[in-house]
Amino acid sequence: MQHSRKYVPETHPSYPIRNKTNGFTLIELMVVVAIIGVLLAVALPAYKDYVVRGAITDAITGLTNTRADMERYYQDFRTYQAVGTTASPPCTAAGTTVGKFNITCTTAASTYTLTATGIASSPVTSVVYTVDQAENKATIFSAALIKSGWTSCSTKWVTRKGDAC
Repeated sequence: MQHSRKYVPETHPSYPIRNKTNGFTLIELMVVVAIIGVLLAVALPAYKDYVVRGAITDAITGLTNTRADMERYYQDFRTYQAVGTTASPPCTAAGTTVGKFNITCTTAASTYTLTATGIASSPVTSVVYTVDQAENKATIFSAALIKSGWTSCSTKWVTRKGDAC
């Protein structure tokens, strides 16, 4: 007994597929590359702003803590300057480093100005925050950050991109 073979069209699901290649086509790879490019275009600037905002907290913390120390010193000695050789103010012109910022100060008997300056080769290079004994605050951003939407301000500390002065 002979079996007869039936004709099966190529479009039928049971048609044996020959020469099937494994892998991705060039179009599929290009679509994936395009999707990754779009995600990077959106995510990278947001990440950079997040890094700057994270570093700014170092300046705010350093200035706030140093300001409190200066006020305690003034309460004890009635001056912001050194008292003889036994008492030195908590902040000096040499300064201290807090995170990505260097905190320095200038003092007189009844006034001081604290300055937090972003250290070189950090995301906040040339960013400056200041505060004085009367709690007058100011923010100065680098040209690159101003170009990307950060605003300098002579009356407050700017902590977010787009904050108004």
